[in-house]
Amino acid sequence: MAINLRGKSFLKLLDFSSQEIRYIIDLSKQFKKLKLTGTPHRYLDGKNIVLLFEKTSTRTRCSFEVAGRDLGMGVTYLDPGSSQMGKKESIADTARVLGRLYDGIEYRGFSQKIVEEMARFAGVPVWNGLTDEFHPTQMIADLLTIEEKLGCLKGLNFTYFGDARNNMGNSLMVACAKMGLNFTACAPKELFPDEKLVEICKKIAAENNSSITLTDDVKTSAKNADVIYTDIWLSMGEPDDMWEKRIKLLKPFQVNKNIMNLASNNAIFMHCLPSFHDTKTTIGKDISQKFNLNEMEVSDEVFESKQSVVFDEAENRMHTIKAIMYATLM
Repeated sequence: MAINLRGKSFLKLLDFSSQEIRYIIDLSKQFKKLKLTGTPHRYLDGKNIVLLFEKTSTRTRCSFEVAGRDLGMGVTYLDPGSSQMGKKESIADTARVLGRLYDGIEYRGFSQKIVEEMARFAGVPVWNGLTDEFHPTQMIADLLTIEEKLGCLKGLNFTYFGDARNNMGNSLMVACAKMGLNFTACAPKELFPDEKLVEICKKIAAENNSSITLTDDVKTSAKNADVIYTDIWLSMGEPDDMWEKRIKLLKPFQVNKNIMNLASNNAIFMHCLPSFHDTKTTIGKDISQKFNLNEMEVSDEVFESKQSVVFDEAENRMHTIKAIMYATLM
């Protein structure tokens, strides 16, 4: 069956079939080959896109900008202070204006409801660069990276350590369910994902002969895992006074060498970045001084190990975002 995603917004993976996700992954591989061989691919020459950011970013912004320009498009970046959206102009009105001027809109910000509303009114594809609930463009990059490193997706054992109800925990659970990976969220019970989303993912996973498991048993979760994934312990937008509570909750769930030793022989370590694996950042230094903790969600030993594929994963953001934009705009 031919896949046609033209005109469709990319808001969350729940909106896409396994076949459509597979199509985007395969398209990403083609674009990566073109990029690495220096083959021009200005297939969207003459189109224009706008990147609307209410949260700061390194990888998402740079990936969209480079991908857009590689495809021949004009790219406009609006930082948090450069738009009237939500202040002097409603989300719906902003979407209708931008949709008249641009061929596609990327939004990175807060509630999923905002990006959903933008998609309803824009009249052009809207791409979710991250919301509090979901991070779908990261998922395609993660799936591509896993397949590149391990040769397949279906049947792999995937374990996520950390806050399992944040946008990464939610999105990874959906991605694994859609593509047939056995997903385990290892977290304190109070940081388990929303029960409704869990039930939806369990049904999807069953259709793909895979499983969804929630547990706080660290050793069992790590044993025989093919992929070990973690994320920072405090998400963007959460108050700094939450650090102490979150550190106490999640310190036992840190990914370190003991965890990786329990995983399969060929296991890889993944992280969406940024990561607090040392004290070379302002936050890292501050946490070290306040809590005597030099490494947080992952030890520096694991982050810098041969098992770590975090920078391959980061590069793949560009190739997969290129595929998403091409598939929905061409």
